[in-house]
Amino acid sequence: MTAILEAKGLSKRYGRRQALSDCTISVPSGRVVGLVGPNGAGKSTLLQLACGLITPTWGTVEVLGGRPASGTAQLAKVGFVAQDTPTYAGLSVADHLNLGRRLNPGWDASLADERVRSLGLDPAQRVGKLSGGQRAQVALTLAVAKRPGLLILDEPVAALDPLARREFLQGLMEYVAEHGTTVILSSHLVSDLERVCDHLISLVASRVQIAGDVDDLLSTHFRLTTARREAGSLPEGMTVLQATHTERQSTFVVQAPAPVHDPAWVLEPLGLEDLVLTYMAEGTSGPARGSVLEAQR
Repeated sequence: MTAILEAKGLSKRYGRRQALSDCTISVPSGRVVGLVGPNGAGKSTLLQLACGLITPTWGTVEVLGGRPASGTAQLAKVGFVAQDTPTYAGLSVADHLNLGRRLNPGWDASLADERVRSLGLDPAQRVGKLSGGQRAQVALTLAVAKRPGLLILDEPVAALDPLARREFLQGLMEYVAEHGTTVILSSHLVSDLERVCDHLISLVASRVQIAGDVDDLLSTHFRLTTARREAGSLPEGMTVLQATHTERQSTFVVQAPAPVHDPAWVLEPLGLEDLVLTYMAEGTSGPARGSVLEAQR
């Protein structure tokens, strides 16, 4: 399967601070990728490296077969919307579309005009007078109308109210459904990602904790509840990611290639939010991936 983004040993350091460490990932074509992790995990650093806004300290990254920002043709392949959905307050919506047309050789004017019409935006309106959700939609329009092969969105809905977030994500998915563009969407809001993403990358403490198609991840992670027992007594092939104990009961979050049923326990699938939180807890607690995390209650 063709990889849209390929990173090998990708690392970025600012002085003594390690912003991204030994990141090795492969993003398949046609996916909507959710990029998750706590503040300071390295999400924005990874996305800026993919855009070519910054360069690696070590390692390599390729986007659509080329080095990010290596030339005009490569720049045209990537659309980017930063967290603050940057626009020019003093310029009108039409001015922004005109800038997009002048700066992007592959500009799709009909797509841009149709999005503006469907959103009910007045082309003559200054962007500084628009709501936060409308400004985000203008920024998204500029990104998609260049017809990129990869669309990168760095927490574009973080400051929006729930209705504006829903409208933004709906517009994004309509575009993806029509054009099949690969998207990497960074967000703290797992509920939003759950609605739109089919691939997941989790970064914690500057390192990749987990990456893969959402369906595959959910089909191999479970919550197991049983009478109190030690993690080492579970069947071979189960990797215990987290364990909690009461006086009489143990609950484990496990990774296994397939469900293993036993009348002595209750096994249930893990939801996406619980999966993300489990790997966040594992990454911030210090042990390497796959180790047992014990919590006594």
